[in-house]
Amino acid sequence: MSLDTVVEDVRDEARARAEEIREAAESEADEIVAEAEADAERIREERLAEVDRQIDQEREQTLSSAKLEAKQERLGARRDVLEDVYDDVEAAIEGLDGDRRRELTETLLDATLAEFDDDEDVAVYTRPEDVELVEELVEDRNAAVDGEVDCLGGVVAESDTSRVRVNNTFDSILESVWDDELKNISEQLFDQ
Repeated sequence: MSLDTVVEDVRDEARARAEEIREAAESEADEIVAEAEADAERIREERLAEVDRQIDQEREQTLSSAKLEAKQERLGARRDVLEDVYDDVEAAIEGLDGDRRRELTETLLDATLAEFDDDEDVAVYTRPEDVELVEELVEDRNAAVDGEVDCLGGVVAESDTSRVRVNNTFDSILESVWDDELKNISEQLFDQ
């Protein structure tokens, strides 16, 4: 074997070894690229899923906020309607006159005086417009109109002897009935 043959064999071996190394490197590079692409795809899918979750969460928050605002608007509108109804009822009560006012005032006065002993002197208060009416109604009773009170009508009575104060004004009755019937009123107005 000549030296040229040996050199050529070494060169062939080196070339073969270099080709093996290059193929191994290319294969390793292909694996690294494939892993990187897989990682990139996984990261992209995670990011897309996170963005989708965030979009869904923001959509839900916005929807919930809009529903809450709409509910508050409805409740506010209902409250306004109920206030208007209450004001209309107050105006109708305040506008009562003649026999109807007399009848209701007398009924309230009778119920009020029934709370006191027969021998007690009772001071009665009413609205300024009803003083004459109540003075007529307390004649021949142990009661006297002793002043005025800011109300829609009816009477307030008290006695120093028993330290009892009875509020039988139209206002107090309206408030009591309103509180007791608010749910029914609301259901009738809003068909709930």
